[in-house]
Amino acid sequence: MATDGLISHIQRYSTKDGPGLRTTVFVVGCNLRCFWCSNPEAMLPEIKVMYDVKLCTKCGRCAVAVPSGSVAVTENILRMVDGCPYEAYVRSGDVVSSDMLAEKLLRDKVFYQNSGGGVTFSGGEPLLQYQFVLETARKLEENGVHVALDTAGLWDFDAVYPLLDIVDLVLFDIKAVDSSIHRRCTGVPNEQILQNANELARIGKPMLARMIVVPTQNDMPDDVAARLDFIKGLGPCVQRVDILKYHGLGEGKYLQLGIEYPAAGIPACTDEAVESICEMAMDRGLVVAVGG
Repeated sequence: MATDGLISHIQRYSTKDGPGLRTTVFVVGCNLRCFWCSNPEAMLPEIKVMYDVKLCTKCGRCAVAVPSGSVAVTENILRMVDGCPYEAYVRSGDVVSSDMLAEKLLRDKVFYQNSGGGVTFSGGEPLLQYQFVLETARKLEENGVHVALDTAGLWDFDAVYPLLDIVDLVLFDIKAVDSSIHRRCTGVPNEQILQNANELARIGKPMLARMIVVPTQNDMPDDVAARLDFIKGLGPCVQRVDILKYHGLGEGKYLQLGIEYPAAGIPACTDEAVESICEMAMDRGLVVAVGG
């Protein structure tokens, strides 16, 4: 029996979320609150409506196009759910069944095979919708499709092991080793996250370790070194370390959701800082890439 899940969007022909050409499925919901998150539409729960003020002409046609009561005026800006002729209002989020999603993903099977790619489940935290992702992944596995999981690592290992056993690759975020830094940046401690990374290494699951670098927040030299040492300690299952540069490109999404951008004022990560971290990684014998 198929399970329904809530996804934010599907990105085809991705080259950033694992090997080859991939389709990335962004699953809604996350148990971390990283204030620099560039996908708030996937982090925050439920279906959302995103409003783009640049596309809105304030023509008032929506008041005629939709039922009475579904349009409200706030600070002279029309806010509506559906029906805008200028697409100023966009629904973010769809409920789909695992069967429907698998069928859609398998349409690009030839591209996965020819490029050595596959499907990546991202988010948000995809394991918050464990059964939905598991059932979809099983259908992909049955059809010979490479499956990757992009995760922040905060889950019960034993509870989600059947899915971990299926996936071919785990993209594992390590945002800090110092738990106080991790809690300040994400709202949660990291002991279980680091334990789960060790458990994945114990079972020999291939991993890409991902390190986002956010200036003034988690770029302290001691913790960066500790992250690299921790990753080195995971052993040969770590195929590569991806250094991800913080940027403010997600700010517009917060504005479209009508919420304040938590990372306002934080500078972008410099090339010099990334080069230094890459050198530290290579000094430890790690394979490293920028951008992932």
